[in-house]
Amino acid sequence: MIYLDTHVVEAAGQGNLRSLSKEARRLMDRAPEFRISPIVLLELEYLREIGRIRVGAREVLSRLGADIGLRVCELPFDEVALQATGESWTRDIFDRVIVAQARLAKAILITRDTAIQAHYNKALG
Repeated sequence: MIYLDTHVVEAAGQGNLRSLSKEARRLMDRAPEFRISPIVLLELEYLREIGRIRVGAREVLSRLGADIGLRVCELPFDEVALQATGESWTRDIFDRVIVAQARLAKAILITRDTAIQAHYNKALG
């Protein structure tokens, strides 16, 4: 299972993953399933509200659910929040929760964020 960061979900929704490394694209091509943290939905909606993207979270999830089998992770939020308290390398609440969710699942996280890559050893971009 592979987790996707917000900007990767956004890029996948637009069919544009060229900015990812060959290794990340190869893993995505072979992955049986994809997950996102629920907070990715909130971040996508926030980005739509401030005009950085045009498509809302529900539409992105629906499209990528049908296209690549993307699903929202169902780990208990209290466990994720507790894990996120240890992600003190960032003040970004979105990144904290996204990394905590992937870390709890012991999953690869595809992200273009170099700070995440530096602090989560299963992050690829």
